Amino acid sequence: MNLLTRETIVLASASTSRAAMLRDAGVGFDAAPASLDERALEVEMAGAEPAEIAQALAAAKAAAVSVSHPGRWVLGSDSIVEVAGTRFDKPAGRDDAARHLAAFSGQTMSLHSAAALARDGRIDWVGSDFARLKVRDLSADFIAAYLDSEWPAIGGCAGAFRIEGAGVHLFERVAGDYFTILGMPLLAVLGALRERGAITA
Repeated sequence: MNLLTRETIVLASASTSRAAMLRDAGVGFDAAPASLDERALEVEMAGAEPAEIAQALAAAKAAAVSVSHPGRWVLGSDSIVEVAGTRFDKPAGRDDAARHLAAFSGQTMSLHSAAALARDGRIDWVGSDFARLKVRDLSADFIAAYLDSEWPAIGGCAGAFRIEGAGVHLFERVAGDYFTILGMPLLAVLGALRERGAITA
């Protein structure tokens, strides 16, 4: 167990970025990705704001996984991308990712990242943050070369990018917390874990 960790939490995600954030921050965790029909929940929330959807998905993941990990804090997280009033889910395949990137070209992306903590099936905390990222004009040649480099690693990433990798080439400028752009409002998560005694205060 890491020295900063009083109890090992459960990360309800298969995201390598979220796992790396916790690991680098000294938070001990076990990964147990949630099995959840995210698209069905989004359909149920048609008309809701992206931030609300991200929070609901994060909470649903945490609650679902916590049922099978009694007595432990379970962390769920989700990110939603919106561009020009359209919400974009994770790309369904490489061709879909290319279409997303073409739509993002020259636009400003709003990225909403949320997290939730649950224990024994009950949601105890939900937090969220957002960032704005100005996408530069992307040529078809760049999009093809980018996907040659990054696919399929970005297949599970909202926005089809990893800001810590080649995805940084998509943008002219960004405004917002770096961890939020990575996919989780880490500082808020750490604060919530400290309040609950899961990590050293």
